[in-house]
Amino acid sequence: MRIDLRHKDFLIAFGKRIEKLRNSKGWSQYELSYKTNIERSSLIKIEKGTINTGVAVLPELAKAFDISIPELLSFDYES
Repeated sequence: MRIDLRHKDFLIAFGKRIEKLRNSKGWSQYELSYKTNIERSSLIKIEKGTINTGVAVLPELAKAFDISIPELLSFDYES
């Protein structure tokens, strides 16, 4: 299956994945922002699925959650 990283449903699913991972660590958005050097305002938009950050943030998010990029992108998504 080809994943369209710009597709609205993908962005929403990805945002939910980030929020779920963050909450599983017990972190606030401020804490994740500090760990990833991604502005909190951008994290809010990522979690809401209202911004396409591109692939540049994937390594920082994966590193913060101590998972691989494929694991970070492992979630249910219907195009």
